[in-house]
Amino acid sequence: MSKVPGDLRYTKSHEWVRAAGADIVVGITDHAQDLMGDMVFVELPKPGTELVVGKECAVVESVKAASDVYAPLAGEVTEVNEALAGAPETLNSDPYGEGWLFKLRPHDPEAVRALLDAAAYESLLASEG
Repeated sequence: MSKVPGDLRYTKSHEWVRAAGADIVVGITDHAQDLMGDMVFVELPKPGTELVVGKECAVVESVKAASDVYAPLAGEVTEVNEALAGAPETLNSDPYGEGWLFKLRPHDPEAVRALLDAAAYESLLASEG
């Protein structure tokens, strides 16, 4: 069973978000990295990029396939995890920690509440299983 930290919010497309001051940190879930297998490449949005909720904003590539990452909220990218360029496998070993993808300044900080909580995300995983 994939790990689902209780302090995060989730999307149906398997991204997670964590509040970090005025920004949110975005990554892919343990479930997503587990399905994909060994990560070999990550393409991240550039800081300053305006993201539209639900639209592709990054790409993660494993030995099996490439997969789009979707913006969990609308907002502006404020920072990206440069370390992933040289160590994409961090997405496998620490998806909720050092494997974060980017930081986003949401246009509507309250929109985070509309995302799935841990219990709802676990229900989603059970229904997919």
